[in-house]
Amino acid sequence: MEKKNYYITTPIYYASGKLTVGHCFSTILADICARYYRLDGHKVFYATGSDEHGLKIARVAEQNNMTPQQFVDKTVDEFKFIWEKLGITYDKFIRTTDKHHVELVEKVYQKLYEKGDIYLSQYEGLYCVPCETFFTESQLVEGKCPDCGRPVELTKEESYFLKLSKYQEFLDEYFKEHSDFLVPESRKNEIYNNFIKPGITDLCVSRTTFDWGVRLPFNDKHVAYVWIDALLNYLSVLGYDTKDDKDYKEFWPCNVHVVGRDISRFHCIIWPILLKMLDLPLPTQIHSHGFITLKGDKISKSKSNGFNPLTLVDRYGADALRYYLAKEGPIFNDTPYTAEQFVNTVNSDLCNDLGNLVSRTLAMITQYNGAIIPEPKVNEDSEKMLETACNELYGKVSTLMAEQKINDAVNEIFSVIRLANKYIDMTEPWKLAKDTSKKDKLDTVLYYLSETIRICNTLLQAFLFETPKKVFDKFSYTKDAQTFESIKKFSLTNYGNTVNKGDNLFPRLDVKKEIEFLDTPNAEPKKEEKKPEPKKENKEPAKTEETSEYISFDDFMKVKLITGKVINCEKVPNADKLLKSTVDTGKETRTIVSGIAEYYKPEDLIGKNVIVVANLAPRKLRGIESYGMLLCAENEATKGISLLTTDSDVPGGSEVC
Repeated sequence: MEKKNYYITTPIYYASGKLTVGHCFSTILADICARYYRLDGHKVFYATGSDEHGLKIARVAEQNNMTPQQFVDKTVDEFKFIWEKLGITYDKFIRTTDKHHVELVEKVYQKLYEKGDIYLSQYEGLYCVPCETFFTESQLVEGKCPDCGRPVELTKEESYFLKLSKYQEFLDEYFKEHSDFLVPESRKNEIYNNFIKPGITDLCVSRTTFDWGVRLPFNDKHVAYVWIDALLNYLSVLGYDTKDDKDYKEFWPCNVHVVGRDISRFHCIIWPILLKMLDLPLPTQIHSHGFITLKGDKISKSKSNGFNPLTLVDRYGADALRYYLAKEGPIFNDTPYTAEQFVNTVNSDLCNDLGNLVSRTLAMITQYNGAIIPEPKVNEDSEKMLETACNELYGKVSTLMAEQKINDAVNEIFSVIRLANKYIDMTEPWKLAKDTSKKDKLDTVLYYLSETIRICNTLLQAFLFETPKKVFDKFSYTKDAQTFESIKKFSLTNYGNTVNKGDNLFPRLDVKKEIEFLDTPNAEPKKEEKKPEPKKENKEPAKTEETSEYISFDDFMKVKLITGKVINCEKVPNADKLLKSTVDTGKETRTIVSGIAEYYKPEDLIGKNVIVVANLAPRKLRGIESYGMLLCAENEATKGISLLTTDSDVPGGSEVC
């Protein structure tokens, strides 16, 4: 495979307030690409940063009784903190107040002024302060900004203009000759038909009504327009036009700018023309992704409908948010966000599919092979099916990642994870464990599960931040077993490691409770208050035969009974009456502690189809958290108990009614 250098960027975010989940979309998508290319052996430079000049920042700083510099310093610290929490692996963070960036902006303005591509004139028009964007009357929607919906201001001042119109023919031809310069196709057609084909107008590139910005070297009454200032970060972060320009020489032109569709026109019209004026190569591609939408509307700070991503990260972990945006967010389309979809995605994919596969496999290796990954002994059709899927996975994911089809790539990985869960159901290792003549098959099943997890987990290192390391540690895999090179072919030699089950990767979420929390943006988890004891009445109502022997139908309906299968069982140390069972309830595994050791041996329970009280509050018994109860019946004649089971192999999770 040919090794390449990749330069990947996200927009530098405007330092006038807090980041939202919408901002995280670009950054996480770009980070997944950067991580993947690095893991695949390529050299990567991934850059992001903060856009710190402009009228909006000056006004917000004043409202906070701070200087603009003090305000952006504080905001940038918050940005970096969020990116660290999300595991963003940028190589450099550029600030437009950095000295070398300011110097580049000054040099570019001077060069273009001397070249005749900048000229002085009068500007009169409509300006949206929150979006730092000029609009014509026809571009407004009901007289307001088409992007954020806020009022625009009529601005009239002396300004310098950039001769974009001079490069109309160049950009027109470039779009026709480079069909994949802007993707997706729909966005390219939108930009070309609405902004390029009708004719490009010259751009106002300086302001005099405020002074928080880069002053123009040839007229210090003017400060640079923030969009010219911001776009030049893609060069300054590489050290362009400085003595330390090694990164520029190695990585320019940029392979891909990952941007939201609302700023595509700046990157697809102003930016290529600006580079042409400077006689520099153009970026290979601009990826214009869709929005995260809430109730059909774009989530954004300017629309005041966003919420702090730390709310999600602190409650569910960085990987929950990274996975949700990777899976549910096709890079070129809008991604509807709902609290219900987020919680259900975490439960179904991370908890049920990935978490349960890892948990079940570790539990069975511990129970059936002394916590040692066994050597595979046989290779039947069931193994060949799983082996083929694993052998094809790297190629499929690599092809999709080359096209930035991130959601399709992660879905391919999870399709193999789901296949491994089906493999458990097909081979029924708990039954194999009861027959010593089938030890070779049992060893093979346990090995194939661990190897499949290793292959999927290796690829997931690009998508998830914290989970892959936990999985590798549980299986004691060395660094050599965590590389892309090691997963191109299903290996039969990764046995002998000692496993450590530990805690489950993802706790199952209470859907109703979490939706209630998430539907209150920026809310913190409420502390549970101890309710006062109700006052006792002096006179208690007399108990009737009906109230002492019967419960209401509503009370009965509160009890949730489901079926499950015991896949592992062991005695609780130093407890004569307690057994700890691992029960597969279809979509998850549960640990249930029962006081039935006097009547059943652990091996008697493994493989039994049982009935579980599913919504019983967790309870700690001898330091073990028990989630539910196994239903039993007392036998008066024998003074014993009988475990209630089903008369057929009912799928786990079926509701008892």
